[in-house]
Amino acid sequence: MQMISSRAIDFIDAQSLTSGEALEVLFRDGDGCFLLYLSDGECASAAQERVLLLDLREALIWLNEPAQEQGSFWE
Repeated sequence: MQMISSRAIDFIDAQSLTSGEALEVLFRDGDGCFLLYLSDGECASAAQERVLLLDLREALIWLNEPAQEQGSFWE
């Protein structure tokens, strides 16, 4: 598995009004599939994490998202 790209996204938590930093990492496996790892940046025991399987088109969309739309895969 190869890491293609990663980025940190600053956000404000709606409930506590504290700032945080989410992490998104795009991986490509040996079969040409793409995995997008999402973490809300909390400590390991309380973190909200997701792993999404992306096709090539979705991976390219993620890579080329404008800065104001980053984090859209959380929805």
